[in-house]
Amino acid sequence: MALRLEISEVDAGYGAVRALHKVNLRIENAETVALLGTNGNGKSTLMKCVMGMVRPTQGSIFLTLENEKYDLTKLSTEEIVNLGVALVPEGRRLFPKLTVEENLLLGAYRKAARRELAKNSAFCYEIFPVLAERRRQLAGSLSGGQQQMLAIGRALMSAPRLLLVDEPSVGLAPILVSHTIATIKDLKERYGLTVLMAEQNFHQAIRIADRGYLIVHGEIVFDGGVRELEQNALVKNYYLGSAA
Repeated sequence: MALRLEISEVDAGYGAVRALHKVNLRIENAETVALLGTNGNGKSTLMKCVMGMVRPTQGSIFLTLENEKYDLTKLSTEEIVNLGVALVPEGRRLFPKLTVEENLLLGAYRKAARRELAKNSAFCYEIFPVLAERRRQLAGSLSGGQQQMLAIGRALMSAPRLLLVDEPSVGLAPILVSHTIATIKDLKERYGLTVLMAEQNFHQAIRIADRGYLIVHGEIVFDGGVRELEQNALVKNYYLGSAA
């Protein structure tokens, strides 16, 4: 099932503050692409542009499904979700006073997902058995790692084809970061998901990425394969502690 995301010359921001400057990025079917950058460089803004939560002031965002092309800048967030795009937001953004099960059910928003509610619930509980054990527990009482599992599970309840994951490592202990990243890789490989992952943990991101983009001050300053990223001077300076 063919899928492609093309972001071209996108500018976006908040009021007078410009967060993105002529961003170009593409994702091909069944790829995992890492969007690398430290805090405040525009990663989350780009994710929100794809989801229709922030409107670009310039540029285009096209999603191709099979042979049909959709201009995401002209669609609502609801319409984008209905195309099969799901976001795991930074900070998880769960409903803390609802149970695990209730949070998962809220993810099954689009019609295609509601038709497969039981199947998708079973799928989430299979991937994250701890959520099945705690399905009646309030989300706010879960550990950080369990909350991240729930946030990913909620996104999967929409039966997405394109999964956007924003800063999955934030607030997690190193061992939980490694587990979360490995889970994303497993989901991609087992179920053919296409993944765009915004992450500042370079070493974890390149474990599962096919390609990556480095964003600095709202601009894409480098893109390439994992080996090219590891050898890039900017990456060494920002993430590896030494200039080339």
